[in-house]
Amino acid sequence: MPASFAAMDAEPWLRLIALVDMDCFFAQVEQRDDPSLRGQPVAVTNGLTGTCIITSSYEARAYGIKTGMRLKEALQLCPDLIRRPTRPRRYAAISTRIMRALSDITPVMEVYSVDEAFLDLTGCQRLLGTPEQIGHRIKQRVFEVSGLRCSVGLSAGKGTAKFAAKLDKPDGLAVIPPWQIRARMVDVPVTELSGIKAGIGGFLNARSAYTCGDVARLPPSVLGDRFGNPGRRLWCICRGEDPEPVCTETAAAKSLGHGKVMPPNTRDPRIVSIYLLHMTEKVAARLRKHQLEARHYALGLLSDKGWIGGNFRLEAATNDVRPLRRLARRILREHWRGEGVRQVQVTALDPCPAGVANDLFTRTDARRTQLNAAMDAINARYGDFTVAPGLLMGRSEMPDVIAPAWRPAGHRQTIDQDAEQRVRRQLPLRGSI
Repeated sequence: MPASFAAMDAEPWLRLIALVDMDCFFAQVEQRDDPSLRGQPVAVTNGLTGTCIITSSYEARAYGIKTGMRLKEALQLCPDLIRRPTRPRRYAAISTRIMRALSDITPVMEVYSVDEAFLDLTGCQRLLGTPEQIGHRIKQRVFEVSGLRCSVGLSAGKGTAKFAAKLDKPDGLAVIPPWQIRARMVDVPVTELSGIKAGIGGFLNARSAYTCGDVARLPPSVLGDRFGNPGRRLWCICRGEDPEPVCTETAAAKSLGHGKVMPPNTRDPRIVSIYLLHMTEKVAARLRKHQLEARHYALGLLSDKGWIGGNFRLEAATNDVRPLRRLARRILREHWRGEGVRQVQVTALDPCPAGVANDLFTRTDARRTQLNAAMDAINARYGDFTVAPGLLMGRSEMPDVIAPAWRPAGHRQTIDQDAEQRVRRQLPLRGSI
């Protein structure tokens, strides 16, 4: 029976939300592109010099290998582990293809990350069928455009749809009807819900709330007063009443930054300086690309004792790298005392459209603007940092990690294509570090 006719016999849900979650996305892409990797334990790291596992195949996970584990430790668990350097541009291209296909099923879609999307299917039920039928349709469409498997969760809210998507991985399909949500969630540990980490989990545990049922019995003010709207939403999810809509609009940037993980305990002033100045160049170039500028910036170095650095206010909003270089050198001169560091970060805290934040008396350097435009045009055509300051000659070759806020277009799509192409020419042997 066609889905459209079968659906006429079923009462549509008042709200139907799906979460589409690609199974171990990066590793699955590597296995798809290289048939010799299929059925093999594969771990993806950030370039050839990355020592931290970004994701791994299910075959690798069977050995106890997890995201965030060091490669050396993973090889002790699985000596035959196959390491592959990440290919951000490839993953982004496949993700974009998947997201476009999902938008053909319903235009009410929220790209949650590079490998996840929420779909509001409430108005599609008469046309597409029952929740189970729609779930199978989604999985088939994703496979048609990508050759990859995904897991789909369907429920009456985003929180429970995301929870459902984890229930039958990999290649799963799980449906939690609205009339079953509260009973189904009552014994689920609250830490199983998305975004519930040690902080909020510890807060709830201190109040004898360990499961969703425990949280639902708390007064809503307990979470609302401590965590605001996210706390109130968590309380609603635990009661089976998640009100948050699927957001189709990408919010304006509240901040815009770049960071880079360094070799642990780096103390060489030259290396630390190169990493930090590299990030200032990336932030400035990205601001210019999207016609943005900022006046407030955060620059920092991460040591074992925490962040070294701070927030700084410039006299005028800018997207030129020279003021950021001066801030970077100030961090190194006034704040860093040679401690071992493992990460650098540069963030524009208040990006806004270029030309808006400054007043009539702010002077602009026309020659510098022209030089930046020429350099950006060359780099856009031939690859990032084709033209770069000489001080960055020793910069890291590691490609960018796809951030959780990645989107198929706009200021959130920031993939270092040039670095990705470089590392692919240097694939390592199996099991090497």
